Formats: sequence, structure tokens, C-alpha cells
Amino acid sequence: MTSQNKNTSPPPTDGLERIGLQVMWDRLLSVVEEQALMLVRTGFSTSTREAGDVSAGIFDVQGRMIAQAVTGTPGHVNSMARAIRHFIDCFPVATMREGDTFITNDPWKGTGHLHDFTVLTPIFRAAKVVAMAASTCHVIDIGGRGMGPEGRTIFEEGLFVPIRYLTRGGEVDQTLMDLIHCNVREPEQVVGDVYSLMGCNTVAQQRFVQMLDEFHLDDIEMLSEHIINTSRLAMLDAIRALPPGRSHYEMYSDGYDLPIRIRATLSIETDGICVDFAGSSPPSRFGINVPFCYTEAYASFGVKCMVAPRVPNNAGSLEVIRICAPEDSILNAPYPLPVATRHIIGQLLPDVVIGCLSQILGPTAVPAEGTSCLWNLFASGGAGMVDVAPAELANARTFNVMSFHSGGTGARPGRDGLSATAFPSGVRNVPVEITESMSPILIHSKEYRTDSGGAGEFRGGLGQVMEVSSTEHSPFTLSANFDRVLHPPRGRAGGMDGLAGRLVLGDSTPLRGKGRQVIPAGMHLTIKMPGGGGIGDPTRRCPERVAHDVRNGLVSPRCAVTLYGVMLDANEQVDLDATYRHRNGMAKAGTRT
Repeated sequence: MTSQNKNTSPPPTDGLERIGLQVMWDRLLSVVEEQALMLVRTGFSTSTREAGDVSAGIFDVQGRMIAQAVTGTPGHVNSMARAIRHFIDCFPVATMREGDTFITNDPWKGTGHLHDFTVLTPIFRAAKVVAMAASTCHVIDIGGRGMGPEGRTIFEEGLFVPIRYLTRGGEVDQTLMDLIHCNVREPEQVVGDVYSLMGCNTVAQQRFVQMLDEFHLDDIEMLSEHIINTSRLAMLDAIRALPPGRSHYEMYSDGYDLPIRIRATLSIETDGICVDFAGSSPPSRFGINVPFCYTEAYASFGVKCMVAPRVPNNAGSLEVIRICAPEDSILNAPYPLPVATRHIIGQLLPDVVIGCLSQILGPTAVPAEGTSCLWNLFASGGAGMVDVAPAELANARTFNVMSFHSGGTGARPGRDGLSATAFPSGVRNVPVEITESMSPILIHSKEYRTDSGGAGEFRGGLGQVMEVSSTEHSPFTLSANFDRVLHPPRGRAGGMDGLAGRLVLGDSTPLRGKGRQVIPAGMHLTIKMPGGGGIGDPTRRCPERVAHDVRNGLVSPRCAVTLYGVMLDANEQVDLDATYRHRNGMAKAGTRT
């Protein structure tokens, strides 16, 4: 089967033709899943091989994403969906040659900060580009100040690689590789990840050509049009099933030195959904600013999750979601402002979008707010890594480790929230054994944080508590990139807020939620991650479910009584008569539950 020109190809009408296109579409999805799996299995850094902080996709010759791997994060996938058009603006498809590969970590043309490399590989058939494979991963280090918000411009945050050749005619640009190698603290891991990006694109290239051979295709123009048009129409159908209207929602992030207001107006229209972030705070002096590509990525994901989660994510379904943010906004930060930790605020955006939709669909029809931003452990030690006298680091091992961890999600419609789960990023928690094998960091405990989930008829997911120290009698540096310390996740429809996050040393000294801070030699650090907000009046929660939570250490007996009004006997069995009397007394007293 040879596809026709996209401008003249009619939509398929024959049943067998439709089935054939669906089979090819499914095959294409298997190609990108293998591409992502190859990246994860060959990655060097923990963010790639353990957490899955990656993306992989296939694009048509116009730069439109037609398939993405499920393995990956919305920030990478949806930013990459736009990034490829920047690549072909710099290197038009007609100029590409077999053996060429392109790379960038430009925050405004890639995925939002310098720590993410995106690699693009054109796919050839009969000496003609028929598609492109692209992939992204987060590297452990990119030089500069390191992974933290202290920088005041992009120039302080690390090595900036504009869109350029990585390989040309099959030959690696060794000058570029040497520059990367010499400008990062973990050269083996970073350069290894770059080769992994090239390798996974090569696998996608090979599998894609095999697919063309199997289905006797010269190109994928007809398939591409079918995928994009079908997805666009399905997304529009889902949007048109919603009541038209406009809603507003506002949330505050802790910020670095000042709280940050995130304000959105969501409009449901017949031709799509628009989310406008006018009214949000201006840019910050610190590296918590968000380039527009990342704002667009996570705001679109928030819409997609609530409106049409089963419609495939590609250029067609994304086309009818329009995101706007004024240029003087922290959500559309211009070059060269610092953006290293753009994920902190960016990952809060789905909660803001969902908050808008709660006013249209109803407060119990959408999840409550969750932790949302990741609570990753970024630790480093050794000479040049800790702001102390060199003598204190005389025998210290030099290390730089990143370990992914999460708080709780908000309660869901008719269900409790998920504990220790990364939403919206979707990355996996890194096993403690991996962190301990790569650094002198010792994790003494890692467990659910009792009572951290907001009380409600449906409880918020729990955060975690981690206690860490160094096995060496040396200080180390914590780069704190946390939020929800001052502004915890909020509940809905009478549900209570989740517990705020907290950082504290063993001597009870509290630490800031953001910024580089020294953990003294021999001192333990306790990281208490936030819990998600609850949904509904807690006294409507089934007493047996409260008792189950108490027995499993998720809710304390004290909170069972004071928040849920549930009376338990010595064996943690529910006393229904006492519970009814207590709940009735709480209602008469007007106690806020």
C-alpha cells in the first residue's frame, strides 16, 4: 500500500482500509514503546534507568508528533511535541542526510531547562526522509551551579547546547562530546545518556523501516493524516460533550523568596479548550521560572487527563488545546532568565487546570489537589560540592546523586488518593538501594507519613517520611527543590487539606524548602513529604474504612476520633453506637471536619 499526498487523500471509507490503518497505528505505538524501553535499559543516570524520566516519539516530516511512548513524562513528551518544529526550522528536512542526528538542551526550544537533552534522528526510505524519531532524558548534571534555583541567569545554570548536529553522515561530533564531557561533574553518566538517546532513536529507525516493509508502504503520509484527524475529532467530541462556559482558579506556590500566584481562566468552546494564565505572578529573580513550552506541556496534560484520557496523545489531540501566558509571567519566562527548577511550578499546573474544571464539572467530579511537584533528594558531597572549609572535606568522597521520591495525590472521585505517587510527572520512585550504592548517603527509614492525607469521605494519598545521613563523618549538600511547604494541597467539597511538607535536621532545626543547604557532619536529615487533599465531609467516610486505615498506620487513632468521628475499641474495632453519638455531637457543635 502506497500512501497518497496528504492534501488530496480522502478519509478511509472502506472497513478493511480502516482496520488496516488501525493495525499500522498499533504497530507504530509498539515501535515507540520499544524506543523508550531501549532508552531506559541503556541509560546511565538514575533519572533515566530507574525513574523513567524520559520521552520517546515518532514525528512526520512536518514535525507533527504522531505517536508517543507511554513510558515518559508529560513535561518531556508534550514539550518535545513542539520542539521538533524548532529542529526543522534550523535544519529543514530537505537538508537532512542519512547518518545525521541533531541535539539541543535549549530550554526555550526543548523541554524547559538545561538538564534535558532532546535528540532527533531522521528516518530515511529510498534516500528520502519519511519520518523522524525523537527522544529526551534528564541528565544528572549539566555544570554551572547544579540542579537548584540559585542562578540569576541561564548562563549560571550550566552548559547550553543550541540545536546542532550530534552526528553528521554517521560521524559523531567529537568536539561537542568533548565540550559536554569537560563541563559536567558526572561526565560518564551524562555522555553515556547522550549515546543512549542516539541508540534508542536508531532502534526506532530500524523498527519503523521494518514496519514500512511489512505493510508495503513508501511513506506514512496517509497514516499520519488518519492518526491526527481521528485524534483531533475524538478530542473535539469529548470537549463538545462538556457544558460550554468559562471558569477561574487560583493557587499559590511557595516560591523562592516570595509566594507565587498561579491564576488560570479556562474556556470551553466548540472548537477547543483555551487556558489563559493571565494574572499569574511576574518572573522570579531565581531559577523557578517556567519557559512557555513547559507551561504548555503540563497545562495541556491537565486538560487531557480530565476531558479525554483515552484519546491518544499526539499532534491532533493537542491541537485543540490552546494555552496562553503573558510574556511578563512566570509561566512564560523569557531568555535569559534562570529556569533550572522550572518543574516545581510547572508540575502544579494540572492542579490549577483541574481546579478550573471543578467549577464546571462539580467539585466531586475531579481530584483534589495533590503534592504534584516532585520531592527528589538531590545530594552532593566532597571537594567543591559543600560550602565549608576544605579541611572538613579532607577524606570525603565526591558524589552527586539524584533520587526521585513523591508525596501523595489528591483524593479522586469516589476513591482515595494514591500514596507516594508522582502525579502528574509519572516518574517512578528510585529504590533506596540504588541511592546507597552510588553514594555515601544512608537512608535510615522510608515509610508512609501517617495522617498526611487530607481527611474526607475519600482520603488524600499519603506522603512519605525519609530519614537520611552520610556514612562518612563529613558534611554534605542538600539542594532543596520542594514546594507545598507553605501552601499545602487543598481539599474539595468539605475535604481537608493534606499536610504540608517539612524538612528538619536531627536537632529539630527546620530547613528551607528551596536552595542549597549544608547538612552538618553526623547529622540526620528528615524529609516529610506532603499528602494530598481529601474530598467530601470526613464524617461521611465509612467507619470500617477508617478502622482499616488505623490498623495499617495510615491514620492515627487520634485523627480517627477528631477528624472522622470514629470511635475504636482497644482492638481497633469500630464501636458504631459510640461513633454515631460522637459524629452527631460534632455536627451539633459545628465542628469543622
